[in-house]
Amino acid sequence: MKLVTKLLQGEEGATMVEYALLVALVGLVAAAGAVLVGGGLNTMFTSIGGELNTATIPDVP
Repeated sequence: MKLVTKLLQGEEGATMVEYALLVALVGLVAAAGAVLVGGGLNTMFTSIGGELNTATIPDVP
């Protein structure tokens, strides 16, 4: 508990807290981006897979 109090009172602690908040924000943005892009990629690959399943190979003369 003394360590937390010491870190919060000093400038080093404030800097550490700022970096922790920044890392948390970057992680949140990365996770949100993955969720948004993931849905679109799933739809795209499902469509491509469907096209490949119904594709026919032409006869070679």
